[in-house]
Amino acid sequence: MATHSQIPASLAGESKTLPIMALLAGWLIPGAGHLFVRKPIRAVLVFVSITSMFFIGIGLQGKIYQPNTGDLLDMLNFAGDLGAGLLYLLARLLDWGHASVQIAVADYGTRFIVVAGLLNIMAAVDAHSLANGRKPL
Repeated sequence: MATHSQIPASLAGESKTLPIMALLAGWLIPGAGHLFVRKPIRAVLVFVSITSMFFIGIGLQGKIYQPNTGDLLDMLNFAGDLGAGLLYLLARLLDWGHASVQIAVADYGTRFIVVAGLLNIMAAVDAHSLANGRKPL
């Protein structure tokens, strides 16, 4: 069980909003949450892996899900896509991705996009845990 004694002195004196900021920044930009907790190498690894996975999915003509469908699997895929934060918003604004999967390779692309979003959520939660001391630095 984590205690406050595990929080390094450099982070303990900082604002109590640091964990929330690390979580939100990590969700918006992959790896940004780890920059808040001063883990630059981990931040670069998270950014490169999640961003490249997302763009590989776009390159494979994967589908970008929208929130207005009534199908449960589509809503779950939308939640996964939304986990990519600004990458998802950028894809929607620039009309990247396809509305439906028309070729077999696009199904792989769709999975790459969803998994990139889910991995980004895990990385943001990891940054949150590092910032609040639940996970040792």
